[in-house]
Amino acid sequence: MPSLTLTARLSPSALDTRRGVVRLHPEVLDALGLRPWSAVELTGSRVTVALAAAAPPGGPTGVVLLDDVALTNLGLSEGAEVGVSPAEVRTAHRLRIAGSRMATATVSADTVRMALTGKVFRTGDTVSLLPQDVAPAPGSDAGEVRRKLSAAIGMTWTNELITITATDPDGVVAVKPSTVVEWRADAFAPAATDDGVAPQPAAVQPAPEAPAAPAESAVAVSDLAGAKDSANRLDEWLRLSFEQPELLRRLGATPHLGVLVSGPSGVGKATMARAVAASVGARTVEVGAPSIAALEARTAAQRFQDALGRASTAAAGDGGCVLLITDVEDLLPASDPPPLATVVLDALKGAIATERLAVVVTSAHPQSVDPRLREPGLVDRELTIGLPDAATRTDLLRVLLRNAPLEADVRLAEVAERAPGFVAADLVALCRESAVVAALRHRGEPGAEDARIRQQDLLDALSSVRPISMSTSDDLQTGGLTLDEVGDMAEVKQSLTEAVLWPLQYPDSFTRLGVQPPRGVLLYGPPGCGKTFLVRALAGSGRLNVLSVKGAELMDKFVGESERAVRELFLRAANAAPALVFLDEVDALAPRRGQSSDSGVGDRVVAALLTELDGVEPMRDVVVLGATNRPELVDPALLRPGRLERLVYVPPPDADAREAILRSAAKNTPLSSDVDLGALAGSLEGYSAADCAALVREAALTAMRESLAAAEVSAAHLDVARTAVRPSLDPAQLASLETYADSRR
Repeated sequence: MPSLTLTARLSPSALDTRRGVVRLHPEVLDALGLRPWSAVELTGSRVTVALAAAAPPGGPTGVVLLDDVALTNLGLSEGAEVGVSPAEVRTAHRLRIAGSRMATATVSADTVRMALTGKVFRTGDTVSLLPQDVAPAPGSDAGEVRRKLSAAIGMTWTNELITITATDPDGVVAVKPSTVVEWRADAFAPAATDDGVAPQPAAVQPAPEAPAAPAESAVAVSDLAGAKDSANRLDEWLRLSFEQPELLRRLGATPHLGVLVSGPSGVGKATMARAVAASVGARTVEVGAPSIAALEARTAAQRFQDALGRASTAAAGDGGCVLLITDVEDLLPASDPPPLATVVLDALKGAIATERLAVVVTSAHPQSVDPRLREPGLVDRELTIGLPDAATRTDLLRVLLRNAPLEADVRLAEVAERAPGFVAADLVALCRESAVVAALRHRGEPGAEDARIRQQDLLDALSSVRPISMSTSDDLQTGGLTLDEVGDMAEVKQSLTEAVLWPLQYPDSFTRLGVQPPRGVLLYGPPGCGKTFLVRALAGSGRLNVLSVKGAELMDKFVGESERAVRELFLRAANAAPALVFLDEVDALAPRRGQSSDSGVGDRVVAALLTELDGVEPMRDVVVLGATNRPELVDPALLRPGRLERLVYVPPPDADAREAILRSAAKNTPLSSDVDLGALAGSLEGYSAADCAALVREAALTAMRESLAAAEVSAAHLDVARTAVRPSLDPAQLASLETYADSRR
């Protein structure tokens, strides 16, 4: 039976949530021999099933979109690998279920049968009572189900979950009108204990978990490219705490260990912790903080206590135990921590005091973690895993693809060079996507068992795998444009190459000469003369991650929100490095201080921007490029050395440049023999680059107005177009910009 390994991503569609539906790329459905709404088996830490539908067009092929219930059934978190294969479904003759006290007491078995109609599941699955109304099964009535559940449970019925405890027959089943559904006799959830914490109701309990075990399948420490230093340090700490506690006590220290591992999302923090725990022979109990934080407080507290109990039991055995808490900022947020945070902190203090039990927490945003967690005696040590550079990405690709059949033309260094900002999780998705591309290419061919991944498969996969660091940012579409395709502007292109591309492409040269590269560049000139066009060409030439922001987009009327937006912008840039931060209309973001009437918001934003540019924490592999038509309005402090220190003037196009622009704009427009672009360009004084492009478009429209069957554009059409497209360059503004440029030379 065919099977593919895909990356789990939470579905953005509220219509699919908790309805037993997953989304797959149409090509993946085709590769698995599935039709939409067929059943698929999903394999993670546990096995579950769901209905597979086609994902929205334009998405990556190597991703499966699912909801939180499916992730819980799989025992995984977002970004993990999921095996997907077709599933054979049989009709359920009898079904036994368990749920909360309220659901068991108030919801009839017949209503549950109606709610489960149209879904597929297996023993151990947690299932929502939300009816599957995306593709309703014959005979289902979602409206009637909603009415009955609302009357029985109340407004919270949409949050109600039940557990499938037994099916007849075994395996993957679907509910039909003839299915007998019955509540399990012992399904009632017990009342709260004396300490006020109720045990977790069966409705949200996952399938029984096996005891913690050594991570035999963990990645070898030798394969942790880019994280070996942190792994070696954690290895030393664990061995001291587990193997030589008396030595630590004799020297005045304690054998208790709490470690915070920080680094960008997807860089491999949890993988590193699992690998080190396996290398020292320790068992691992893993807790996904986001999954617990999403639960009701009492249920979350009980779930966390259960995990601590398993960890304490495992610590009593040979080798010790590592309690791994991933994405801890969701459970212990720094701002407005919930009451549950205090319960968790108290429980962690007891856990860290347990002999041979180490606590390792991970976070991509350590500044967002409750500071109480990092107090002495709790999680008081920290390790950081940095963003992989090109050499590290090459090593990671070599490890990930070492068992894959590769063609002789595969050059991993070139692929790594073209993947700036990719972390380990992105490279895993890249390898998986390239395998899917290769499989689709060889599908149906004779000798497909000898199929291999070639260089072009990896390069094609690059275009569909978006790095995690850019998942919340809009891409700057370059259209394959490079600086070589920008006509004229030799001096401007050279200045941008030196100030933007050299620091990101040749950092060793700057280090060797003992100089700091420019932090930023201000691109200024009259409107319509190609500043944004130059930035697109620059991004295409350097293969950079570009975070493009309109200056006004960062302004917010609420106190502190604009400054926070600036900080998050530069944090995203650091996580996507090498990266270019493009601030369009920067005069709106950083106007001269003391001259605004916005209650000081603009002044605080300028201060935040200055702090990010040359603050205590230096930017690495990040260059800031601002663009404006009004450089005199930009705060002078932003233009001093160490900030936007290079000012590059983009002048209006001269006759030669206008001719090049006209030829580029008309490259797909058939011109008649009487059109002389050189003479036309010479007569377009005062026209900007945008005006020249608009002139060609208007001439083509003029030809179409004469005849929709027109085959070419004549000189007469261009003459008519000139009456509609007038020059937009303001002589007074040009004179002001020339004077400003002369003063900065």
